[in-house]
Amino acid sequence: MFIGEYSHTIDPKKRLALPSKFRLELGSKVIVTRGLDNCLFVYPMKVWEELATKLGTLPVGEAGTRSFIRVMLAGATDVELDSQGRILLPEYLKNDGDLKKDVTIVGLFNRLEIWDTVKWNKYKSQAEKNTGKIAEDLGKLGIY
Repeated sequence: MFIGEYSHTIDPKKRLALPSKFRLELGSKVIVTRGLDNCLFVYPMKVWEELATKLGTLPVGEAGTRSFIRVMLAGATDVELDSQGRILLPEYLKNDGDLKKDVTIVGLFNRLEIWDTVKWNKYKSQAEKNTGKIAEDLGKLGIY
């Protein structure tokens, strides 16, 4: 399970070290794709295969569904972790996530998210203002 926030930097060769505590669970190859809210998602291969299978069964007759499938699948690439636990970020994904040098890697149960640190701090600050309301809504559903 992936949890926590980790500050890292993208080096001049577009390599990013993933947190060492996650590397065993991630394996030697991961999928990086466009995420939501202007970040990138990183999936272990097994989790990605399950997600891709679900996406492949969605009805393509709906425009919104087609768009989501295209964004997630067409934007995905498999990358190998090098001996130092780094991945090479393709330029198009680096641009899609608007990633500069300083990034925050966020562990979210079965995936990682890669955020530009400034954007993450802004997003997190805004989200924290709404946690009471969100918890209340989840409580009505019996989740929290």
